[in-house]
Amino acid sequence: MDQRAYLMEQMEKQYGGGDLERIRAGFSCRRRTSLRVNPLRSDLQRVREILEREGMHFETVPWYRDALVLEHGMEEQLQKLPVYEAGGIYLQSLSSMIPPLLLKPLAGENILDMAAAPGGKTTEIVALTGNAAMITACERNAGRAERLRFNLTKQGATRVTVLRQDARQLEEFYRFDRILLDAPCSGSGTVSPQFRGTFTEENLNKTTRLQREMLAKAIQMVSPGHEIVYSTCSILRAENENIVGGAVRSGKVQVIPIEPDAFAGVPRLPVSLPGTLCICPDEFYEGFFAARLLRI
Repeated sequence: MDQRAYLMEQMEKQYGGGDLERIRAGFSCRRRTSLRVNPLRSDLQRVREILEREGMHFETVPWYRDALVLEHGMEEQLQKLPVYEAGGIYLQSLSSMIPPLLLKPLAGENILDMAAAPGGKTTEIVALTGNAAMITACERNAGRAERLRFNLTKQGATRVTVLRQDARQLEEFYRFDRILLDAPCSGSGTVSPQFRGTFTEENLNKTTRLQREMLAKAIQMVSPGHEIVYSTCSILRAENENIVGGAVRSGKVQVIPIEPDAFAGVPRLPVSLPGTLCICPDEFYEGFFAARLLRI
């Protein structure tokens, strides 16, 4: 069985009828370009004026004032703008902007991003806290860690400590107020017509084992009464509800429900664990999953 066929077999087992057709249609879409304004280097009004002056039409996002959506394929034009070079905007998918918003980070808190590179979510947390939280960002790969440092510097994030380390190996004395675990995954929500992924049963089993281990470590390190956000760019239950559900059954965490009317306009897929969010891929969004967890 080829790898795309294996992926679709897993989709067919989980989704039926209309949902599967929506997913297939989303995989065929050319995704729109989206960006996040970095208030540490610029501001929304200035960026809007620059885009209008350049003739680059954009749409706003109802659930995030600093996010804008442009036409497909405008990345190269954006990257030539001085405001991009200065770190005033960050190219980021809309779906990936959601986990930091769910985390609700606050100035003064001690926050961990367990799998941080290339830095989109880390720098978003920095922006949301006004560069006033103490953030630890883990990345075990040397090249990706350097890319993370580059983006942090460019975005003006001065209170982030980068650890080139597997977050599962952090010392047990570490404790955090909030943890973002955007877990390594199959990427099943980001399939495109140019798909060249590695979807095999062996890889999926290896990935889910890693996800369980990382979430268990997050639970160990977050202080009781505080929160973890678990997310993936997958729409497979094996990587999402099954991982979170196992953690809930341990009795150490409980789901904080994501309200049904949160994130207006985001296309949702059905979930088997109430209170979690699974995003259907379409023209605007990648397939994505997110859950808020409270450490008991």
